[in-house]
Amino acid sequence: MPDVVFRECRSYELSTCREALEQVLAPLGGLDFVKEGMCVVIKANLVSHMKPEKAATTHPTLICALVQMLREKGARVIIGDSPGSLYNAAALSTVYRTTGMTETERYGAELNRDFSQTTAKNPAGKVCRSFQYTAYLDKADAIINFCKLKSHGMMAMSNGAKNLFGVIPGTMKPEYHYKYPDGADFARMIVDLDEYFKPVLTISDAVIGMEGNGPTAGSPREIGCVAASNSPHKLDLACAKILGLTKNEVPTLQAAFERGLIPETAEELDIVGDLASFIVPDFVQVDNKNSLMFNNVLKGRNGKLLGKVVFDLLGSEPKVKKSECIGCKKCYEICPAKAITMKKGKPKIDRDKCIRCFCCQEFCPKGAMKVHRPIIARMLNR
Repeated sequence: MPDVVFRECRSYELSTCREALEQVLAPLGGLDFVKEGMCVVIKANLVSHMKPEKAATTHPTLICALVQMLREKGARVIIGDSPGSLYNAAALSTVYRTTGMTETERYGAELNRDFSQTTAKNPAGKVCRSFQYTAYLDKADAIINFCKLKSHGMMAMSNGAKNLFGVIPGTMKPEYHYKYPDGADFARMIVDLDEYFKPVLTISDAVIGMEGNGPTAGSPREIGCVAASNSPHKLDLACAKILGLTKNEVPTLQAAFERGLIPETAEELDIVGDLASFIVPDFVQVDNKNSLMFNNVLKGRNGKLLGKVVFDLLGSEPKVKKSECIGCKKCYEICPAKAITMKKGKPKIDRDKCIRCFCCQEFCPKGAMKVHRPIIARMLNR
């Protein structure tokens, strides 16, 4: 069985999406794992109440096509996610409606309306051995991880692995950023979640991806494919190549490599489909070159101290573009480190408190919070 499969998909027309999904899943055994009466949860990327054309969320037509296929197999299908806001009926109803997910109900899907939470014990986790998650996932006999290929302020790329952070209830997400302020540990936490839930399939909506100030305020960018794998990490390694990223530039890939879940490069994967034809050579990435090797400059206390100095000098940080800011206070409300105050209606960041989690950048509704790279880092990269 191949590691990753790519298939062309140039539009979100239902029949085109259905054909692309059938073709991308066939080399992986299709939906043969589905038995009549089983419950399949589709974990979509519904990061916020954004319209499909913004390219921040999994497109509803692709999910409708997958629901059709699952229902024909006799499965019960539940679609869910926990966006970065309140996790309740009112908030999710708005998200479902705006993202177009309500359309999936016409094809027999159920939109999750169980907003209870539960605790997982995860002794196999590397850094995350206990966590709260959305309890509707306990209904699943199988989970399909249906992500969106996007740039990301903190993790460089949002795709298969990062999508599973959506199992954490919305308002608890900042707590996890604060608990794992180091980028490497945050990535290890994400991989812990992936390995705990073990989605049977991970599918990427890369028909129209997002570049630039992602994962919510970037620009739509045509890529023209769907991709699938039994491993979110192998899928991410292959998709990173599309965006011009390597393992060393994507923290979740580094964390997966540490555990032997992926090889060093995409070239070592068994790939079906013409990956090269989907590479976007001028893809606009988030201007974030934070290195997870900053803490490994030297061993021991001196290494950590030097790593902190290097990080402070070269690490990217969030910065508000005041001309685009509307003073909505979203960044102030969501900041897990309480590093933001409002001055004359605009956010001011306390750099001593900022943990560079980029929550403010991710959830700014107007994209006014940008990833800023220090001039020294820009000069050294020339």
